[in-house]
Amino acid sequence: TGTGKTLAGFLAIIDYLFKLSKKGELEDRVYCLYISPLKALGNDIQRNLREPLREISELARERGIELNIRIGVRTGDTPQSERQKMIREPPHILITTPESASIILNAPKFREHLRALEFVIVDEIHDVADNKRGAHLSITLERLQNLCEKEFTRVGMSATIHPPEEIARFLIGVEERGCVIANVAFEKRVELRVEIPSSDLLGDPELTEKMYRRIKELVESHRGVLIFTNTRSGAERVAYHLSKLLKDEIGAHHSSLSREIRLGVEEALKEGKLKAVACSSSLELGIDIGHIELCILIGSPKSTIRLLQRVGRSGHGIEEVAKGVIIAMDRDDLIECFVLADSAVKRKLDRIQIIGPALDVLAQQVVGMALERRWTVDEAYELIRRAYPYRNLKKEDLLNVLRYLSGSYEHLEERRVYPKIWFDEAEGVFGRRRSSRMIYMTHIGTIPSEVSIDVYLKEPRKWIGRIDEPFLERLSKGDIFVLGGNTYRFLSASETRVYVEKVEGTPTIPSWIGEMLPLSFDSACEVGEFRRRAEEMLKKGDFRIESEILSEDAKKSIEEYLKEQIRFCGMIPHRKRIIVESYEEDGIYHIIVHAIFGRRVIDALSRALAYLISRKYRTNVSVAISDNGFMLRCTKRVPPEEFLSISSEELRDVLRRAVRNTEMFLRRFRHCANRALMVLRSYRGHQIRIGKQQRSSEFILEMVEKIEGFPVVEETYREILEEVMDVNNAERVLDEIERGEIEVVFLKDVVYPSPFAHNLVALGMS
Repeated sequence: TGTGKTLAGFLAIIDYLFKLSKKGELEDRVYCLYISPLKALGNDIQRNLREPLREISELARERGIELNIRIGVRTGDTPQSERQKMIREPPHILITTPESASIILNAPKFREHLRALEFVIVDEIHDVADNKRGAHLSITLERLQNLCEKEFTRVGMSATIHPPEEIARFLIGVEERGCVIANVAFEKRVELRVEIPSSDLLGDPELTEKMYRRIKELVESHRGVLIFTNTRSGAERVAYHLSKLLKDEIGAHHSSLSREIRLGVEEALKEGKLKAVACSSSLELGIDIGHIELCILIGSPKSTIRLLQRVGRSGHGIEEVAKGVIIAMDRDDLIECFVLADSAVKRKLDRIQIIGPALDVLAQQVVGMALERRWTVDEAYELIRRAYPYRNLKKEDLLNVLRYLSGSYEHLEERRVYPKIWFDEAEGVFGRRRSSRMIYMTHIGTIPSEVSIDVYLKEPRKWIGRIDEPFLERLSKGDIFVLGGNTYRFLSASETRVYVEKVEGTPTIPSWIGEMLPLSFDSACEVGEFRRRAEEMLKKGDFRIESEILSEDAKKSIEEYLKEQIRFCGMIPHRKRIIVESYEEDGIYHIIVHAIFGRRVIDALSRALAYLISRKYRTNVSVAISDNGFMLRCTKRVPPEEFLSISSEELRDVLRRAVRNTEMFLRRFRHCANRALMVLRSYRGHQIRIGKQQRSSEFILEMVEKIEGFPVVEETYREILEEVMDVNNAERVLDEIERGEIEVVFLKDVVYPSPFAHNLVALGMS
């Protein structure tokens, strides 16, 4: 960040256009398509490009040369009049988003201006490469290439990323295209420090107040400060408390705020009217916010890549130092923060994972392709597989998508799902239906629409508050959660309502679980490896942390925490050791599994085990999960050795059965059905309420789940197992257990949970 990547990407193109303009050879067409994941980032680039271009034009005019290089922005916010003007007089450099790039590719008049396209720049490529937005963009790039008369040059720009070779493959596709990787990510110096607000993280009643006072000190001693939290609610809370200490000099910035408020905060920070801004992930990308001297991270950023991206917002310039202070609030978090900071300084980065072939995105793109012209299945299959996320797409999956889109499955029309294309399977050709253009153009994109869910007491029927949809996804029947200071048991849900009963009891789901970032698998393994080395040194009696990253209080806190665990049970759970504790309390049997593999892997392992136990022992099982392990609560005594009943070969099948009847599956199916144009978000200019969309999707699901291999159902399972969870690395962990590479130690009927179990036991009380 701040090293001039964007300008570097444009310089050669501006030089090329300058020479054409000077010779009078600049044509009325788009030469360069610049794709940005953020509309705001695109607006910044337009400002930052127009200024240097204006200066170049003035210098050229002084020498008698007239330059006419045009820049335009095309996003969902671009007025219709501006779009019409672009058709008549196309910009030479067009700035757009991944979604708008798909729209202009299907705009009959404007697409003609793209046929001789010479350059495509994808900025902040790390923000899309590992998700469905990136899968969508990868096919758009191949469709664009198919339209063009010759190969265009692809330029990808990213801040910190690993491995760059994988991102290069995502950018250039599967075709044999040359690629140069300019890896200058480590030229900029980074200074990191990990602190704790108090030497007593367990018992200090003023811990939170001390944290805010420390942040106030840091803000007052630096010019321009970003304070990163891991949740939107956290950003609001920090801004609220600091406003009492810093008056009007603190703002909040996150994705739930309106665009106008976010822009106002960005401008106020840039102009020096605000000393600091509390934000979630919304300011990780390179939006221009002026000079930032320090970034404060409250709690672990959950990956080395995210840590460097956040801290990299400071010292905006290649010769300046990026400075970051990470404040840990508990002992598990402290170890995690230290390991991540140490890994970041040593440039040991998390690997990015490109997602598999998303079939809902494929369905949407196939409709777009059909709008262009008639296709044979073979040529469409060949084009789609050139996109890197779709390199392993099975032909049968494409055929199933074509069958669904063409209405080949019986009774779909009874559910108001009408054909979007025609498909002659015998001849192997498909094309468009007249009614599909408007549906496609108004439904392009992959970001799901989410809604707040109203919470009602079942008896008496009374409204008590709202929860977010991602939080609802995590609820199972019988779960207890906190709302407005009271505890409620989840009973059932309809489209946009949840029904509960008021109870006294320990929460099984923490209130922040829906928006909490998971620790990456690679970083979790590094934490596990640190624990393993620490145990070795402690047993030899020579443990010490030689690092300038940690404050002295933080070093002592880590050492004491590790020693407590050793004193309690003689061992520490780590990368090659899982510890399973069990105990009974008030008639409830507890199984605590210490497995430091990150929450997505833990989610897969815990759901599978809870499902198997509930079926085998006919008992209700509640689950609490963290990045460091999970806890099961059962109403019957269950042997802890049941943990070994999950096999790597059966995990996927068990998880499919475990998630099918969950709120998560119902909600995720709606998201996939939206992307696949099966459940529409709007029709003939009228928005369809999300509650109605949810009802329609559940009605459709009852029918299509009986069809073997139905693409939208299969994609829902894939999304949950591979994106919400991390089934691939969960299988790897189980395989290592089966081969004896990871030992599993059982501590049965313990009197008290071990020190490392305390956060899991207290998890639901957050």
